[in-house]
Amino acid sequence: MDNTQSSNRNLDTIAWAAFFIWWGITELLPSIPEGIGAIGVGLILLGLNMVRSMKGIPTSGFTTILGILALVWGGLELAGSVLNLPFELPIFPILLITLGVLILGREVMRIKSE
Repeated sequence: MDNTQSSNRNLDTIAWAAFFIWWGITELLPSIPEGIGAIGVGLILLGLNMVRSMKGIPTSGFTTILGILALVWGGLELAGSVLNLPFELPIFPILLITLGVLILGREVMRIKSE
């Protein structure tokens, strides 16, 4: 196995470990505000791709999009709980719109680079 594949596998393993540790922490500490768990998962996924990029390993569009969606989801949940809004935020429709914008933006960037 070449060095790039080995490095990528190691990074994936570290990210999975961080994910499970973070999930455990958020389950153990119920006093953590809503949304912090999803924000942490988003940062783990985006951090994984940032390190991949810094090491010259191709990034994963899938985990990048999941990381962005997790950040948006967590941010909306956190905003709803911290601001005590008199209404419930429509998180799922907002995530669908965000996903559509990300897919569209990625395709536009691909077309421009051709």
